[in-house]
Amino acid sequence: MSRETGDPSDGGTYCEPPGRIEPAPPAGTAGGPPYAECVLCREPTEYPESTKGATLCPVCAWQEAGRTACSG
Repeated sequence: MSRETGDPSDGGTYCEPPGRIEPAPPAGTAGGPPYAECVLCREPTEYPESTKGATLCPVCAWQEAGRTACSG
């Protein structure tokens, strides 16, 4: 769908942008479910269930980094 703009340099019309464009998933994520649960809040993490060790979601990882950095 086009609309009139009044600007002679663009021919007087412009195109409506397409619907919402979703961003690409982060590069470090697993290819698909099932994802491991965060050991603190039980939310899904960016890691597959096969990941060994304590997995944290991005929010809990950020909070944990802040606690350890300020533990003096």
